[in-house]
Order: sequence, then structure tokens, then C-alpha cells
Amino acid sequence: MAATFFGEVVKAPCRAGTEEEEEDEEERRETPEDREVRRQLARKREVRLFRRQTKTSLEVALLEKYPCSKFIIAIGNNAVAFLSSFVMNSGVWEEVGCAKLWNEWCRTTDTTHLSPAEAFCVFYHLKSNPSRTQCPEQLGRQVRQMRCRAGEVFLCQCTCYVAEDQQYQWLEKVFGSCPRKNMQVTILTCRHVTDYKTSESTSSLHSPFLKALKTQNFKEPPCCSLLEQPNIAHDLPAAVLSYCQVWGIPAVLYLCYTDVMKLDLVTVEAFKPILSSRSWKGLVKNIPQSTEILKRLMTTNEIQSNIYT
Repeated sequence: MAATFFGEVVKAPCRAGTEEEEEDEEERRETPEDREVRRQLARKREVRLFRRQTKTSLEVALLEKYPCSKFIIAIGNNAVAFLSSFVMNSGVWEEVGCAKLWNEWCRTTDTTHLSPAEAFCVFYHLKSNPSRTQCPEQLGRQVRQMRCRAGEVFLCQCTCYVAEDQQYQWLEKVFGSCPRKNMQVTILTCRHVTDYKTSESTSSLHSPFLKALKTQNFKEPPCCSLLEQPNIAHDLPAAVLSYCQVWGIPAVLYLCYTDVMKLDLVTVEAFKPILSSRSWKGLVKNIPQSTEILKRLMTTNEIQSNIYT
């Protein structure tokens, strides 16, 4: 009910029934060919996990097949470069899965054979921890077992866009229907500094800078200040963090705000404070060597990006 300027009471129009009628009318107008196209598009947008080595699909969730105590997810070129240089440089890593995605920003072939250029979302399992190789023989069996358990690390390097309708599929295929609560999840990603909401002028911000957002069960102190309201996370990082909050999984999102979204040395190094966190100890064996690997990676990328070479 609503009152007009002249005082009479009239019924306010309701759009709820009209919208439902319009949807029903659209469904009635839809032809069998339209429904078939819709089914094929939905099938094409399914998230599928498989092993590139054997070209076989994975029937169970990755973390059910490979239980871990630490799961690190790098999303975006700079976060992936950080993991490649500082974490995957230490220890022996084995590729255990790859996600096939097809959406408006990510197009892969409709087969289980993906070339390295199409492998936008790859998962790795740590086979040997660098800290284990340094374990002296005189240490007790219990200490060695603790070191071995610390080596149960799982990585995801994702450089593709996961659409909103694909995010839940991605979470189910990776975490499973009943995820373990005794693991810790770390998410790394970047956003442009203009997305950062603050009362200050963005020109006065010294980018890149790191902010953290964590779940209620994450008890370890983060390596940087927490993300202030009204700032929010977006896309797949937000979906993973929300999933962990619902399931009670300790998780933290490290969000790097930068003015350079392409592969950038300064932006990659902005993630380095994370290396001092308690949960990452033992994963990185030689930081100076990792820094040199990062510089070589940046040089190679610059050469490949230069159209005049």
C-alpha cells in the first residue's frame, strides 16, 4: 500500500509475479534447439580435473586423493611467479592434476590433452621437503616423523579466470564434499591499487602493498595488516576464503595491491613477508638463490614479450 500526494491510498504494483510470468513465457518460447544449445554450453563450462601424464580424468576430489596439512593457492601471474621462484625451487614437486576450464576469458580444447600453454590451473604435491634432507641421523624418530608430516604440502598455480558459475564446481573438484578441517589454506593474489578503498588519495599510497583477510579459525598472526572495511575480496580468492569459513578451515588471503597487473618484479617481491610466517618455515631453503631465479624468470618474460626481438 502507498499514499499519493492527494492522500488517497493505492496498491503498489508488485513485480514478483510479473517476473515469474515473463520467465515462464520465455521457457515456453524456447525451442528444442535452444534447450540443446543451453545443455551443450553448460556441459562445455563444466570444470574437469585430470592428469596430463596419463590423460585420465580424476574421479575423486584432489584433496581426498592427496591429503595435506598445507594448501597454497596462487592466483594470477605475479602470485604464480612468486611460488615458482621461492617455493617450488625448494624440494621435489610432482604435478598431480590440471583443471580444464572454458569460459569467456579462458578457452581450452575439449580433450584431456592440454599443452603447457593451455595448462592455466595446475596442482602440485610436495614429494620431498627441503627440511627433511637436512635432518641429522641422530634426531629421534618422532622428530623425523614431525618433519615428514610438515612436508604434506599441496600447491595450486592458477593463471586463468574462473567464472562465477564455475567457482563452486572448482571448489568441489578440489576440496571435495566433506573437506578436512586439519589443514591450513593460504591464498595469494593481486588487485589493482585503484580497487583499494580508502579515505586517502590513491596517489599517496606506496604500491605495491600487502593486506590480509582471514577466516575465524586462522589463529596464526598474519604477515601484514588486515584488510580494512569496506574493502572486499573478489572472484575465486573470495570463493575459496568463504568456503573455508563455512567449513571451519583455517585460511588466510594475502592480497597484493599494485599498479602493475602484468608480471612485475617489484609486485612479486611484495609477497616476500609471507616467507617469514610460521607455517611456511621449511618450505624455502635459499632465498638469495630464489631471488636470482625470479630475476631470470623476469628477464625471460621480457624477451618473449618484446615484439622487436
